[in-house]
Amino acid sequence: MSAKTIVVGNFKGGVGKTKVSVMTSWEYSTVYNKKVLLIDMDPQGNASTMIARSAGIQTIDKTIFDGFKSGDLSSVVMKVTENLDLIPAAVSFKNFSKFLYSEFKEDIDQISYMKKLLEPLKKDYDYIFIDVPPTISDYSDNAMMAADYVLIILQAQELSLEGAETYVSYLQFITDEYNADIQVLGVLPVLLRAGGRVDQITVERAIELFGEDNVFKNVIKHLERLKAWDITGIKNVDHHDKKAHQIFIDVVDEIEEKLAHFEEVGRHE
Repeated sequence: MSAKTIVVGNFKGGVGKTKVSVMTSWEYSTVYNKKVLLIDMDPQGNASTMIARSAGIQTIDKTIFDGFKSGDLSSVVMKVTENLDLIPAAVSFKNFSKFLYSEFKEDIDQISYMKKLLEPLKKDYDYIFIDVPPTISDYSDNAMMAADYVLIILQAQELSLEGAETYVSYLQFITDEYNADIQVLGVLPVLLRAGGRVDQITVERAIELFGEDNVFKNVIKHLERLKAWDITGIKNVDHHDKKAHQIFIDVVDEIEEKLAHFEEVGRHE
């Protein structure tokens, strides 16, 4: 077993990246019974907070930065549930770039450090999801180099579409410059208002830009329950919870279809 590693990204903030990272990890581990590792590479640590709140975890003792400094990410893996593990982030991780520049002189060594440290862990998981800040930075570079796929999150607004375009262009740069082996899994729309005209136009423009096959048929609809989970943690007690979970279960089903397609293409190349 070697984990399929997926980075969730866009170079525009506030588009729903973290929510998608957390919820896809949650559904894979609970509904599909898969072994999942969620890696929080954002110093704000929002994914870590939401997972900890959902699992009733009171304290986080070690973070991803401790793992980077010691050269051993396995030492900072936190067990959340039977099938879900977390490598949490904290504000101290803002010093990641300084650390890399002090440790490594070559660009390729700086941006490949995550890949090197992640390799021994991949045998223990079916899936690894990486949540990154919405910036062109050492965080994004390390995540891109370490991942097999990128899931691009597209909120239904013009700046998010531009952020997605920039993300694909930068991904191409990393691939060309550093020989990264990463595929675009697809573009996942996150709607501001279900049925809204702006949402519809943005999704249509995304299909024109990226191609119909590359834009997810399933979309993340705006639901009050998803916002409530930020405060309460993830719940599954009433029909509103179940409706919110179903959205992400449908997305996971489509992720599986897309992964199967990539593997089929790979076998015939």
